[in-house]
Amino acid sequence: MTLTDVAVQVESGLVVQDLTVRIPLSQNTTVHATTGVSLDVPSGSITVLAGESGCGKSIVASAVMRMLPRNAVVTGKVMVRIGGEAVNVLTGASAHRGRHTALVPQSSSTHFTPVRTIRSQLDETIAALQSPHCTEDLAQRVGLPTESLDSYPHELSGGLVQRAAIAAALAGDPAVIVADEPTASLDRRRTDQVLDLLRECADAGAAVLLITHDLGALLRKDVADTLAIMYASRIVETGPARDVLVDPWHEYTGGLLAALPQRGLKPLPRMTPALTDLPDVCAYAGAPTTLVTRGNRTVRERSI
Repeated sequence: MTLTDVAVQVESGLVVQDLTVRIPLSQNTTVHATTGVSLDVPSGSITVLAGESGCGKSIVASAVMRMLPRNAVVTGKVMVRIGGEAVNVLTGASAHRGRHTALVPQSSSTHFTPVRTIRSQLDETIAALQSPHCTEDLAQRVGLPTESLDSYPHELSGGLVQRAAIAAALAGDPAVIVADEPTASLDRRRTDQVLDLLRECADAGAAVLLITHDLGALLRKDVADTLAIMYASRIVETGPARDVLVDPWHEYTGGLLAALPQRGLKPLPRMTPALTDLPDVCAYAGAPTTLVTRGNRTVRERSI
């Protein structure tokens, strides 16, 4: 698919095409945040972007939400449908946050204002988006007890605050939901509850991009449709989640899975490099690479 094809083929959901983000820092250093990242997140599905902390996953979320630093140098496209038209949110003038794309943040307890109740903040979100929903309906949809609405964020457990954040995300009936490490600080039971809730959102028609490093939860819950693995700013493997988890094609994916307790707790063979001033070639291979597609799977291989 070429860049000119994207606007034609985005009928629903989210398409990230060849996204490269560079963030200049002081002292002549540059963060190579993402390099040539492409993802397809159809409506009614969950696409998971996984990898170690610091590999660039959250920058993809920031790009989709158009929340990158002002000095970021960006190429590529992030396409969603707004008003029946496919729009590149990186350059389009249409407002898309809240109404068309919504973010479920990593740290929901700091996402909310600490001196206001959950109810008042959901009410404000509903009013700002001119949503037809009421606060109680949103709470019921995400399994948030009604009595929790009149609590302050610090008075609730991490799982309940995360449910409140998802309720806020659903207020505008978004077609695309970006969940950036939504289970990072939760125990196993609450992690499973949040994943089930995101699965319900996808089954109701949303395109869900789930960013996580918790491959163990994916093995346990089987909620993902597609799994993409990221290393040092680049996608190294993409395919149906069940296939990638059972039969990884890229060495790095296999190493991540082998590092899980249920897979032997083996140490990763190498440290993940910092994203500052990465080489122009793939950091894992140390050589030029290309993404090769075979059937419904894609893997990064050394260029011939």
